[in-house]
Amino acid sequence: MSKSVPEPWRIKMIEPIRMTTKAQRKKALIEAGLNPFILKSEDVFIDLLTDSGTGAMSDRQWANILLGDESYAGSKSYYQLSQAVNEIFDFQYTIPVHQGRGAEQILFPVLVELAKEKGASDPVFLSNHHFDTTKAHVELAGARANNFICSSSLQTEIADDWKGNFDLNELSNEIKNNLKNIVAIIITVTCNSVGGQPVSMDNIRSAARMARDAGIPVIIDAARFAENAYFIKQRDHAFFHETIPNIVKEMFSEADIFTMSAKKDGMVNIGGLCCFRNNESLFKQVQLRCVPMEGFVTYGGLAGRDMAAMAVGLQEALEEDHLHSRITQVEYLGHKLQQAGIPIQTPVGGHAVFVDARKIFPDIKPENFPAQVLCNALYLESGVRATEIGSLMMGRNPITGQQEPALFELMRLTIPRRTYTDNHMNYVADSLIEVVKKADTLKPLEFEYESKILRQFTARFREIER
Repeated sequence: MSKSVPEPWRIKMIEPIRMTTKAQRKKALIEAGLNPFILKSEDVFIDLLTDSGTGAMSDRQWANILLGDESYAGSKSYYQLSQAVNEIFDFQYTIPVHQGRGAEQILFPVLVELAKEKGASDPVFLSNHHFDTTKAHVELAGARANNFICSSSLQTEIADDWKGNFDLNELSNEIKNNLKNIVAIIITVTCNSVGGQPVSMDNIRSAARMARDAGIPVIIDAARFAENAYFIKQRDHAFFHETIPNIVKEMFSEADIFTMSAKKDGMVNIGGLCCFRNNESLFKQVQLRCVPMEGFVTYGGLAGRDMAAMAVGLQEALEEDHLHSRITQVEYLGHKLQQAGIPIQTPVGGHAVFVDARKIFPDIKPENFPAQVLCNALYLESGVRATEIGSLMMGRNPITGQQEPALFELMRLTIPRRTYTDNHMNYVADSLIEVVKKADTLKPLEFEYESKILRQFTARFREIER
């Protein structure tokens, strides 16, 4: 059983949050088209929509912000950030970007074009599981996204330490049968779409070895790199006595490129990275896209103060006390829900608790978005905002226009870093328990408005009868 542990920090400043009435929340949700993404933040009591850019920065980060160099070109903050990247990941070439999707939009088109020059007629990226924005940028670049997640990840009730792993047999078969079309292999750590689940070091090595042997570039989607390293230390006996920084270096030694939304384990409110180990030619090609799409190559859409904060945040993400506190808090919420019989992805992931809405609403079809129904009900009950990870996020096939089959119908309760206390987690758990008690009274959803790309952010819904 997980228990509450003291946070390895003390509070110097607070931001008041406002509890609303149920009538106020109902009005706000209707105005938002039954889509929590469209809610105003002032109408949200506890915001568990995402951990992206929503955490609290440290006194050291705020101090370094005041030293940020806002020079358009050659900012010293850029060189401080590049040095941190080199020290932590052993990557030589750094391009800052405004967030993770900025890295994808400047990198993927270059890789697709290189693959086509080598004969790819149907370019494809392979991954343990692409996240939604990654899949979108793969498709915008003119390629397809194929996932090869291990089978245990699909069974939320079964505990497996490494549910983020590739299915290596399926990956090997795809490489053998479709090598000429493979643009790159993306290793997503931790694997968000299957519940924030970690990838084992052995699995990273094996996937990377297959790629190297076939001449395929290896990319790490590094948004939650430190959490993945912590799980390796906790669950792999070969790394029990290893430091988090050394585990990170070992993980990234298997990659040629990494992209990062630094708004997660980079511990900042805005920012990202696109980095290369030793491929100067590719680095320069991607730099050329950075200038029109993001900004000059030494700021990439960021202020100097943002890069200064990131340089410190990347180091703080490696602190074991921080990682222990963070992941224990997520486990604390997960175990409270399990004790009440709420079905969740197990074991609990690194950044969020993923509630299995398919099991709560077995009669609501995927195209009527059971996890979105649950998100809306939780908000109405408590003012807690969560997000859907399921058929809504998966979207439609870009060629056929048909709904893509989603592996799960999950509601993600995403915990921002250094932001909420365990008392907040108690309130979230108690509220969700009350919602699930009346699950049979909740209504399915259908679209009132659906955008063509990343529809979950702007869609509007109406309720229908069961």
